[in-house]
Amino acid sequence: MGEKRKYSDELKAEVLKMIIEQGMSQQEVSELVDVPKGTIGNWVANSKKEMSQMAPGTPSISDVMAENRRLRKELAQAKMEKEILKKAAAYFAKESLPGTHS
Repeated sequence: MGEKRKYSDELKAEVLKMIIEQGMSQQEVSELVDVPKGTIGNWVANSKKEMSQMAPGTPSISDVMAENRRLRKELAQAKMEKEILKKAAAYFAKESLPGTHS
């Protein structure tokens, strides 16, 4: 059996951040940081267990991940709408200037 590798707490935290906040898959993170997918799965499971023991009503990691995905989509939509409104405002401002009608 192979030697058990020791990973820093900073690496574990960064891996969990990539999965939870950035929505990356365990496989993607495994390939990126060169840590076995099973090890990352253990870290995620331990994190879920710790979170569930923190306080009643604390959302699970999957709930947090789902909320994060929803908010990212909502933000992307808002950014797109903002750009459309900026372009429309510029267009109508140009049209309303005297002597600029086509």
